[in-house]
Amino acid sequence: MITCFIRYEIDPFQRAAFREYAENWGRIIPRCGGNLLGYFLPHEGTNYVAWGLIGFDSLASYQSYRARLKADAEGRANFEFAQQRRFILREERTFLERVDQ
Repeated sequence: MITCFIRYEIDPFQRAAFREYAENWGRIIPRCGGNLLGYFLPHEGTNYVAWGLIGFDSLASYQSYRARLKADAEGRANFEFAQQRRFILREERTFLERVDQ
């Protein structure tokens, strides 16, 4: 299993818009084949970094998910919402594997 770790730099004055964006993914991601582990907003300390974590069986599963996401009307609308409101300033993706203990 792999985890897609997404690091967002957000506009701290549009925290509510990012929350709405993240809540929308809660419906969309599972429908498109991702295992949503969660979205996280800053609470204390740095006020402009947020995270999203999504699990997949493999990198191939992630690629299939991305194709379904692009075809999903609500997914496209959520991406458009973010582009129109411009609350995401930067986004980075890293793929992680779990270390069994």
